[in-house]
Parts: sequence; C-alpha cells; structure tokens
Amino acid sequence: MKIRIYYEDTDAGGIVYHANYLKYCERARSEIFFQRGIMPYGEEEIGFVVRRVEADFVGMAKLGDLLEVRTDLLEERHSSILLEQQIFRGEERIFSMKVLLVYVVMGRPRRIPEQLKEVIASLGS
Repeated sequence: MKIRIYYEDTDAGGIVYHANYLKYCERARSEIFFQRGIMPYGEEEIGFVVRRVEADFVGMAKLGDLLEVRTDLLEERHSSILLEQQIFRGEERIFSMKVLLVYVVMGRPRRIPEQLKEVIASLGS
C-alpha cells in the first residue's frame, strides 16, 4: 500500500510522528481485505485485535514523501496470526514491526474463519 505524507502526519519539524507508522500499518492490513471486498471486522465485537507489537524505527519520513507498506505472514495458528510489516521510502526501509493479531468474537479468541484464512494465506511468508 502506498501512502503520501501530508502536513497533518508530521510534527513541527516536518518529520512523521512516530505513532503514525502504526496507523499506516493498520491501514495496510485493512486494505488487504478491502481490496477483496471483505470487511475485516464484521459486527461490533468480531474481528482481529492486536495482542503484541514489536516495532523498530530505523529511519524517518518527511512531508511529501511517498511510502510503501509491505505485509508478510510469518505464522498462522488457529486463532492468531503473526505478521511482519515494513515501511519503505523508495528502497530504504525506515520502519518495521511484528504484530500478533488474535481473532475474537465477543472478546474471546476463536478460530479464524476460512474466508479470512484464504486472504491471510495470500500474504505468503
């Protein structure tokens, strides 16, 4: 997913605020499902929730930059998936994170539905 950096994404120095990298990754995860006509979060209390994030800020983005978020599947279990998401400015990796997502129904972990598993499988590793 491509993301352009706008003024609202930056601090007073024109550098992307650190929390926005997490937002960009969240948007990219949702976009994977939207592109296939699937709502990633069904009813109000159904969907993936973040269990753990390990982030590494290795560079920075500035106003006007065009970034690309890449998402890869590292591990899939019955009710959770582990993804690696990286953000690049051109060929330079400026951010990476591993995120553990758990599929929940009414706040309890549940087996990931087959329709969602097919989308997840397309991420490869």
